[in-house]
Amino acid sequence: MILKMINHSYSHDMTHLCTLFFPYEKIRCDGDDNIVVITEKKDNSVAVSARVYDKEKSKECVLNCKDDPCEKMSVTLYEVLSEIMGYSLSWGILFGVRPAKLMHRFTKEMGEEKAKAYFVNSFLVNPQKASLAAEVMKHENKVIALSKRNSYSLYVSIPFCPSRCSYCSFVSHSIEKTQKLIEPYVSLLCKELEKTAEIASSLGLRLETIYFGGGTPTALTAPQLKKLLDTISNHFDLKNLREYTVEAGRPDTITEEKLITLKNAGVERISINPQSFNDDVLCAIGRRHTAKQAVDAFNLARECGFDNINMDFIAGLPKDSAESFRSSIDMAVSMGAESVTVHTLALKSAAYLVTRESTFDLTDRLVTAEMVDYSNSVLSENGYYPYYMYRQSKALGNLENVGWCKEGMDCLYNVYMMDETHSVLAVGAGGVTRLKNPDTAHIERIYNYKYPYEYIDGFAEILKRKNKILNFYNKI
Repeated sequence: MILKMINHSYSHDMTHLCTLFFPYEKIRCDGDDNIVVITEKKDNSVAVSARVYDKEKSKECVLNCKDDPCEKMSVTLYEVLSEIMGYSLSWGILFGVRPAKLMHRFTKEMGEEKAKAYFVNSFLVNPQKASLAAEVMKHENKVIALSKRNSYSLYVSIPFCPSRCSYCSFVSHSIEKTQKLIEPYVSLLCKELEKTAEIASSLGLRLETIYFGGGTPTALTAPQLKKLLDTISNHFDLKNLREYTVEAGRPDTITEEKLITLKNAGVERISINPQSFNDDVLCAIGRRHTAKQAVDAFNLARECGFDNINMDFIAGLPKDSAESFRSSIDMAVSMGAESVTVHTLALKSAAYLVTRESTFDLTDRLVTAEMVDYSNSVLSENGYYPYYMYRQSKALGNLENVGWCKEGMDCLYNVYMMDETHSVLAVGAGGVTRLKNPDTAHIERIYNYKYPYEYIDGFAEILKRKNKILNFYNKI
């Protein structure tokens, strides 16, 4: 598509808004196309015109002295595209990752009710979504209040999976292709953990949460997991640890031996992520397990003593239907999962050749919205509350990802990450350490090499970069 911007510098906002309506399109600034949008700032007005195949719409709005020109143009562009497409977005003109954090800022400035009204009237957010953001904000704030000035969290990256899911955007590699890398990777990861623990101790930092993510951490063998877990218990100060999470993730990687290994190491919270309880959907997304295996893995975890189990689901997966998705959520509730995370499928760029029919076909977005609305309703009715939320670029219908939990079962790490509450020291391939200044809220990032082979080959540089943590805190 073509996006032309005349006499203004709001390219960031205009590009994001166009992407919300046309997620498959590559945006260019000149030439001709079936979709053309022109935005212009005049002396005392903003103007937008758009042509989408054979449909056209133009609108010009006068700027008042109190108007934010960028916000005014965003609203105007949204209204033009919404009318052409015959579709409204639940989050209006908002495209940020952290709507609850934005709600917190406005609530602090004007109070909750006015903040929700601002979301609805100025950002064109659906009232139900504004209320959701406010509820998430309240639960997040309780978790955020637990963090101390010198608190931090530890993230351990295990970028291996049994197979790669079709929707996956994480750094993860199938074990079949990377088997020979796993053992050296684990050995070096232990060394990085030791170095990180040494630095954290020298700085007097307080470890609040540990989170093993990936990939699928339980793609490792039980001895490999034990080696990592022992390294953590032997080198980190765990006396203030509030939460220890490992993503067991794929049910086909879960064994009794691995679960006992996790339990003996003090891991309290695990995720068993079916994504769907429909075998046809699992096959379509490249999962090599059945719904029954997910149920069996959950029951096995219960037998091994785990009483804090999360389950993940994705709304909008191929071959899924509203009825099938409802059954999956109902199953998770009936099984008694302590938390349920509902993601919206994030679209990949250039997934197919865009046609007029596909551009105006709203089926996927409407069905996915129905799925998300159902999960919000049923989980709330069954004693779950939304404790954290984030949004991804190109999510179907610009919808949200929400973590729901029973009372007191909030995943603290998820909240700390999403709010950027305190520093997160990350180890492993693809890990990004986020250092937060508790006085200024300034954040600096330290990036590890992305892929396992890079991590192994460049490990000396990985250890060298750890010194940036010392440099950061020594300046505070």
